[in-house]
Amino acid sequence: MTKSFSETCEENKGPILAVLQDVILPSDRRLLEIGAGTGQHAVSFAPFFPFMEWHPTDLAVQIPGMGQRFKEARIPSIQVPRKLDIKKDDFPKVKFDVVFSADTLHVMHWKDCKAFMKLLGHRLREGSRAVFYGPFKYGGGFSSPTTEEFDLSLKAVDPLSGIRNFEDVNSNMLKNGFELVCDYEMPAFNRTLVYRRLKFESHR
Repeated sequence: MTKSFSETCEENKGPILAVLQDVILPSDRRLLEIGAGTGQHAVSFAPFFPFMEWHPTDLAVQIPGMGQRFKEARIPSIQVPRKLDIKKDDFPKVKFDVVFSADTLHVMHWKDCKAFMKLLGHRLREGSRAVFYGPFKYGGGFSSPTTEEFDLSLKAVDPLSGIRNFEDVNSNMLKNGFELVCDYEMPAFNRTLVYRRLKFESHR
């Protein structure tokens, strides 16, 4: 089976790993990756956190190639990849300390982004973290002409996709019981947003 390869994953793995090394605690036991894609991030990052199970998920079409990459990599902490369509599937029924998702919010429709954040609020408990990597707009403006061109290319394929406003993401995460821990500046005009779940009782 031919595995897919993402040049973007290869380019951004170093900066993302640096953030994860700040975010992931020695006491963390399970990480859920939403939109694991080619599996390159899991293979690059999981060896740095051998104490933690890495649970990769994505749409069904991605699972065979991802599984082949994991089979070849033989990294014990990477679990069998699972199909997860955020529009209709729930998270696996185990406790996750971290949920990580890279380059997904701008591909998903906004209603699905909101459903994702609502699911995070329901399934994560106090102290768990949610980590989003990708491009964001601030105050409705693009960070560079390159990101604006990227947004136009996304909308040309799917008018309901596109780079999300940080303020909209942040508002929805706060509404679902999270606090913003850090907003990391990343290379190529990307950001990494890190949220922490507050006490479950605070959720409305």
